[in-house]
Formats: sequence, C-alpha cells, structure tokens
Amino acid sequence: MKDIQSQPDFRKIPIDKVGIKNLRYPITVRDRRDGFQHTIATINMFVDLPHNNKGTHMSRFVELLHLLRPDVSLEKFSVILENMKKHLNAASAHLEMTFPYFIEKAAPVSTSPGLMDYTCSIRGSSDANGRVDLVSEVVVPISSVCPCSMEISENGAHNQRGEVKLCTRFKKFIWMEDMIELVESSASCDVFSVLKRVDEKSVTEKAFANPKFVEDIVRDVAKKLNADDNITWFSVSAENFESIHNHSAYASITSG
Repeated sequence: MKDIQSQPDFRKIPIDKVGIKNLRYPITVRDRRDGFQHTIATINMFVDLPHNNKGTHMSRFVELLHLLRPDVSLEKFSVILENMKKHLNAASAHLEMTFPYFIEKAAPVSTSPGLMDYTCSIRGSSDANGRVDLVSEVVVPISSVCPCSMEISENGAHNQRGEVKLCTRFKKFIWMEDMIELVESSASCDVFSVLKRVDEKSVTEKAFANPKFVEDIVRDVAKKLNADDNITWFSVSAENFESIHNHSAYASITSG
C-alpha cells in the first residue's frame, strides 16, 4: 500500500512537534515504600518532522509504547526517547506522562491510615545530539491560614485548601515522595484523607499556629531547594482557593 506519510512535502517548513496526545495507558512507577505501584497515565509523545517529509507515522508511537511496556524510571525514560527517534527517523523526541500517585498516609494523632492521591508528571526530551532533559512534577494539596486575617480579627482567621505545583531538574534520582513531603512541610498544614476528631483538632491547631500567605509557601519551598545541591533547577507555584474571595491567590518562583 502507498505510504502517504513518507511522501515529500514541498512547502519546506519543518514541524517542531508532531505525535499523539492524551493517550491513557497503564504504567508502573517507582514507589519508595513498596518498590513500585501500578497506575494509569495520560501520555503525550512527539517527534520533530523535517521540512521535506509530509507526515509522521502516528501508529508507531502506540506500537512502541506497547512493546516497551514502560515502567517510569529515569533509565527507561531515556530508552523510550531514543527508541522514538530511531523508529520515527527523528532528530528529537518528547515524552510526557501524567498520572495519579498514591501514598498511604496516617492521621497525625489517631494514626488512622488513608490513601492520598497526588497528580505527578515526568517530562522528558532528547535532542539531535542525544542530550536528555528530564523534569519531575508533583501537584500537592495543602491548607493555609491567612496571617493578615489572623492579625486583624478578634476571633479566628480565614483558611482554605490550596495547591502547590513543584517541578525539578536534578543530578540524581529524586523520589516523588521527597518532593511531596518538602511541599507539605512548607504549608500551614498538610492535607489528609482520613481524620478522626482528635486529628481534626491537631491539624486545625497546627495550621493556626503556622499562618502563611502563598508568598510564604513558595519562598519556604524555594529556600529548601536552593540549599539542596542535587537540585539544578526548579519551579514552584502556590494557589489558594480563597474562602472569602471570588478569586484565588497565587505566587510562583522559578530558579535561574
């Protein structure tokens, strides 16, 4: 059968990224406690397309993924990127995987266990010289108490749930759990899936003893990352879903 994708294109315009988006696929990710866990990822896969090629072979992306049956590790990510370039005759390749990651987390006083889910991503690219760039990302729910509200109010203060997004580049492997714990320790208080009354009392008192603006949260995360020699680059943002406003509060820092 005639291969239309391999036909020449005469417009002489190269394409930076071409491929597939939003493919749902089962994967295995590394787990600090249990070794690994199974989850479902939403996957984007792209390669570049030279100016003289009409199209890429879309089916090869899915075929390649199926053959490799990927576990998400730094070593396997690099292998997938190189195989994408080889099988699709491309100079560069890009792979993005976003997935729910589950951690068993005990309540602070009763120690009642519950599963917390975090949205995690790994993004990778390989250029024409074989240089591989990897970025890990976690999205972490947190709670915060407003310092201004606490200062000016006779009773209480407004508080809300928020979300912190942390992206890192690093010299050697970093656990998703470490990134999540770093963020949670920088909030007024972390969030739990199971809380008994003694736990609710504990987290409420902890949060009110530790009021923070979104500015405080991103600065505290950045301070810890700046002190970590393993981190070569980071981006952190915090968004509070305000309880007394019809808008969110937001702050972000990106390292140099």
